[in-house]
Amino acid sequence: MLCQTKINVTNAYAGSIAWSNFFSRLTHSHPGRVVWLIFNVGIALLLMALGVYESLEHILGIYSNVAVAWVGALVADLVVNKPLGLSPRHIEFKRAYLYDINPVGFGAMMLASLVGILAYVGVWGELLKALSPYLALSTAFVTAPIIAVMTRGKFYLAREVIPLVPATSQLQCVVCENIFDREDIASCPVYRGHICSLCCTLESRCHDKCKEKSRLSEQMQTLLETLLPSWLTERMNPGLIQFSGLLGLIGALVGIVFWLVYLQVPVTESGKVLLGSTLIQVYVLLLIIVGVLIWLFVLANESRQIALDEATHQTELLTQEIAAHEMTDNALQQAKELAEAANQAKSRYLGGISHELRSPLNSILGYAQLLEKDKDLSAAQLNKVGLIRRSGDHLADLIEGLLDISRIEAGRLEIRRDQVLIRVLLQELVEMFRLQAESKGIQFYYHPCRYMPDVVATDEKHLRQILINLLSNAVKFTSKGSVTLSVRYRSQVAEFYIDDTGPGITESEQTRIFQPFERIRKPGIPQMPGTGLGLTISQLLADIMGGEITLSSIPDKGSQFRLALMLSSVSNTHAPSLQPVQQPVAYQGEARTVMVVDDNPSHRGLISEILSPLGFVVLEATDGFDCLDSLVGVDIDAFLLDISMPGMTGWELLKRLRSQGIRVPVIMVSADAEDRQSAATQGGSKLAEERLNDDYLIKPIRDTALLDKLGNALGLIWVYATSEITEATVVRSGVTKKPDIKASEAREMISLSELGYVAGIEQILTRMSQRGADAAVLSMLSQHLKSYQFSHIISICKKVLSYEQS
Repeated sequence: MLCQTKINVTNAYAGSIAWSNFFSRLTHSHPGRVVWLIFNVGIALLLMALGVYESLEHILGIYSNVAVAWVGALVADLVVNKPLGLSPRHIEFKRAYLYDINPVGFGAMMLASLVGILAYVGVWGELLKALSPYLALSTAFVTAPIIAVMTRGKFYLAREVIPLVPATSQLQCVVCENIFDREDIASCPVYRGHICSLCCTLESRCHDKCKEKSRLSEQMQTLLETLLPSWLTERMNPGLIQFSGLLGLIGALVGIVFWLVYLQVPVTESGKVLLGSTLIQVYVLLLIIVGVLIWLFVLANESRQIALDEATHQTELLTQEIAAHEMTDNALQQAKELAEAANQAKSRYLGGISHELRSPLNSILGYAQLLEKDKDLSAAQLNKVGLIRRSGDHLADLIEGLLDISRIEAGRLEIRRDQVLIRVLLQELVEMFRLQAESKGIQFYYHPCRYMPDVVATDEKHLRQILINLLSNAVKFTSKGSVTLSVRYRSQVAEFYIDDTGPGITESEQTRIFQPFERIRKPGIPQMPGTGLGLTISQLLADIMGGEITLSSIPDKGSQFRLALMLSSVSNTHAPSLQPVQQPVAYQGEARTVMVVDDNPSHRGLISEILSPLGFVVLEATDGFDCLDSLVGVDIDAFLLDISMPGMTGWELLKRLRSQGIRVPVIMVSADAEDRQSAATQGGSKLAEERLNDDYLIKPIRDTALLDKLGNALGLIWVYATSEITEATVVRSGVTKKPDIKASEAREMISLSELGYVAGIEQILTRMSQRGADAAVLSMLSQHLKSYQFSHIISICKKVLSYEQS
């Protein structure tokens, strides 16, 4: 009993393996070994309960014929076909290289089984019935090579066997990532790696793309196309072909089983007739049920296939989309790199073009400033010179605006924290734009905030630039009515409101006006000059400084710009007090010698003409080498070095000067605004814990900026036209060995001044100039003479006489 139980369990397990392997190869699904085990045990129990085994005891003889046919087909393939070269020399069992059905083995087995069963049931007599196993074996040996010859051995391998690389004993499956022996691993072109037999068997997504017409359905379709006319197969639906094939196969198997039951049941002749009619009726009914089930199976299989195809199609689309996104990302990356390169090229171009524009602009603005101080020019000529100077200033502002945008985009804009006299700053702007508004015939109102502190911490230059841009636009675009500046201050936050009664801005244009070079053009309104960069720069600067600019506007009624900015109040202030802007005419103390090093003679001449009338001794050098050669025996009080010079740059010259022990102030001058950025690195390095350069000046040079930086560097005390000239100023402003005004010249000028004789005084000044008198003293006397301030001239001359007597 124990042995029989063990045999039954072993048979059930072996049957589950057979069913699992067979159906998993055909259906590409694996419900599990346990499912097939329970299925086999259930069928066996059902057959035992129905007593079918008692009627099928003779089936063992039939089974023996099938087993002999199966073994015969295998042996025939091994001992006949392989030596004859009808099949590959190696035995290949991996499904990755096989057809679902091989006609050689399967066909030989089926034919041998059919012949053996027919002989066993006595169709050909008692003798062949006894010899049925041998007949089945012989049939398998004969039909196997015949079928192999007829099929030319093409159904052994579905594709060429790809050698496994690397040649190791164990390899990893790319699907399940488990390790297998080489004998259970194949090369998969779909997954582009190694795949085990189980994963290849259960794979249902690739549809065996590596093998052409190797699936059972494709083989059946090929068989039907071979047996049936082409006109019929072309009109047959694939689902109908699958249904017909399965129905014929299952119907034939069920019919054979019923026929065998009919032959083996021990009944009388009359009973056989009744049994036969009953089995036929049952067979027909069962065939109908089987047909319905097969049709449902075909429909479900088609739905599954359609869903699988759709999933595969969507996967391919997603893969293509991913590839397209990767291409787009690469294109965007390349475009970004090109944009960055173009932006850098733009910045370099703007830097270069600004340098080229600033160089001639330096001469234009410089000499325009000098001409504006010339009292010999008429009012009309001064107006024209002023127009030239204002146009040059406008051009310089345009260049600075373009560079500001480049600096902001590159993240190189410097934000300072200055102590600003905010009330004074606002009052200056109000006075400036009130004059502009009155010249246009409109009113300008200013509503200050009484809670505004006197001194705040912010970047004065950029705050001034933002307010000037906003106020300038308001005045520029308002033709009638008024412009109002209102200020509010609370919790360290200042709010500036600029209201105007201009044409207003529509809602669709309110965002566009903050874009670079965008300008609003309305019919009937004259076009205003400008580049369209003011609001762009203002918004960028406000964002960087932590503030914001908002706009509210009503067309045909006006607009309001609101600037909100953190302006923290400063209690302990060191901010300078407001002083009236005056033009210096001299300085107190001994004459100072300044060396100007620039390869452009017009720039050197401009600086000389600005400094010489104030009492400076100006020496000029064409380049760095000329400067070093000119230092022998000369005491220099300050240097003005141009950065961009051939042969030796200004930074290199500065290092040479410092290395020679020269510690006098050095101011770097450049037409390239970007050189300011390098000042902190090249000029900001330390030698003996000191900065190499003392200050920086950008062309075009304003005379006020030049004098301010030079005065700070040398610690000068300026003498202005309205200042009282002291005895020390007159005497010490020239050469210290002797006074610049002789006693005889002083007496003559006193007499002529008392008479008001201008021409006579001019002749004396000319003689003094010819003999080399100090330029600062001559400039002061000339200014008093042009202003007909004879009392000042007399006072100076009397002090000279008192100095001579002492």
